[in-house]
Amino acid sequence: MIFEECNLCPRRCNVRREPSNGNGFCRMGNLPVVARAALHFWEEPCISGTKGSGTVFFTGCTLGCVFCQNYEISSLRKVGKELTVTQLAEVFQSLVEQGAHNINLVSPTQFALPIAEALKLKKLPVPVVYNSSGYETVETLKLLEGLVDVYLPDLKYVSAETALRYSGAANYPEYAKQAILEMVRQTGKAQFDENGMLIRGTVVRHLILPSNTRESIAVLSWLQEHLPDGVPVSLMAQYIPCGKADQYPEINRSITAREFHKVEDYLMELGLDGFVQERSSATKAYIPAFQLQGLEQAGTE
Repeated sequence: MIFEECNLCPRRCNVRREPSNGNGFCRMGNLPVVARAALHFWEEPCISGTKGSGTVFFTGCTLGCVFCQNYEISSLRKVGKELTVTQLAEVFQSLVEQGAHNINLVSPTQFALPIAEALKLKKLPVPVVYNSSGYETVETLKLLEGLVDVYLPDLKYVSAETALRYSGAANYPEYAKQAILEMVRQTGKAQFDENGMLIRGTVVRHLILPSNTRESIAVLSWLQEHLPDGVPVSLMAQYIPCGKADQYPEINRSITAREFHKVEDYLMELGLDGFVQERSSATKAYIPAFQLQGLEQAGTE
């Protein structure tokens, strides 16, 4: 499989992607590259449950936020093992056998096509979660329809200026809004099993950035106006400076209690349903190590 003209994400690089050779924004080839595949217990309760979410962290990223907590693999691409489609499907199956509540695809956009192929090889007995920055095209999402059970997108910003400053993508709001509405169209209202685990639906995440409560309030306002009932919102307080955040003084710290409560209070005022993360989550202890866990028997060395 060779991408003659890759336009999977809104960057629309229109470049040729071959195995181990990526010259677009994400710098990835056409085969999936994975940095970690393991049970993960730090997602929303309805995703992690008691047995853990089977998270597959992909190397590379189509957005490239300056503050990314996975900067080591998303932007620097320091860790990753290239897999075939069949090997990726085997990684999914291994996580199922370990008892994962779901298969959780983290930063998957640059590998949407091989992921779709892997999911088609064998129907998984657990939900598939597409865990994304929200920077997606509707065309790519339609390729995943029927293969993804749960979408877990971010809505990071609704301001083009903020999106440009921190993610180099002034068109992020335009594409993320369209993507979220397409995800909701595909999955409908959130559906939970008898144990409270999410089996179908879309949960929209928003990470509060320091010095940016006005942006957060604008994001929540858009969600309240455009999301139908039954689509939860997850308000996240886990921000800590990572990546290049030290080059941006206004975000080179955790959020304050005042900032957190200002946004939380607005969420409650709007009556949005969902989840609120505690400020105590703002610690590097919750950032997983990327050392090719779960890939010992997969791929080539």
